Amino acid sequence: MIEVVGITFKEKGRVYYFSSNNLKLKKDMMVIVETEKGSQYGQVVTDLINKEGHSFSTPLKRVIRIASNQDYDKHKNNLYDAKQALKKCREIVKKKKLKMQIMDATYTFDRDQLIFRFLADSRIDFRELAKELASIYKTRIELRQIGVRDKAKEVDGCGVCGHQFCCSRFLNDFAPVSINMAKNQNLALNPNNINGVCGRLLCCLNYENDCYQECQKGMPNVGKRVKTEKGEGKVISVNILERSYRVDIPEVGIIEEKMKNGC
Repeated sequence: MIEVVGITFKEKGRVYYFSSNNLKLKKDMMVIVETEKGSQYGQVVTDLINKEGHSFSTPLKRVIRIASNQDYDKHKNNLYDAKQALKKCREIVKKKKLKMQIMDATYTFDRDQLIFRFLADSRIDFRELAKELASIYKTRIELRQIGVRDKAKEVDGCGVCGHQFCCSRFLNDFAPVSINMAKNQNLALNPNNINGVCGRLLCCLNYENDCYQECQKGMPNVGKRVKTEKGEGKVISVNILERSYRVDIPEVGIIEEKMKNGC
């Protein structure tokens, strides 16, 4: 068993897990952590958790130390400089007429890297942009393309359900959502009904999918011919959660059948 904590590097950002390094960490503490891109300033967002080492797909990085006042001052300076770099990058993008929208800029804590995230409809050749930025800021430049879901998470808003976006409220990771999930739930495949504000399939289609798949076991598909006590007919509709279906039987009419075993 190893002791880990969840840490995020920005408000509403993804939660990453790090080895506590035997430090007495508490929720809301600010810390300096070791990452593949160098040291980073982050916030502890979970209590200490005991986990099996094999439950993580990659070796855990560690918390280096609890952040000091000097670390905080350096972090604030990094935030200010990154904001100025963002403005400059947008100016260069406009000058070069690149079809990309620069979302934000972030310095690693040790300033070994300056990361720009951008949104674009297609692949962008940003090599000249990266060279110009590197010549200005004298550090390694990374340009990272993000998706519309990431943008929606940061912009925030109200979903079709009338509630705040799930991605802004509590989702830290975007689980894959497929059209089959909508089909499993017998939803009309109308983009206005199954797409979110971001234009992608609703994240909430994933929440109950396992339940629908379990309840669907053994149920006949619409259009299938089945035998009943009143004769043979064609299935015209299915109610998955109630485990029932309606059958149109010639000379008898429409009857409702219910599966004997529940879900």
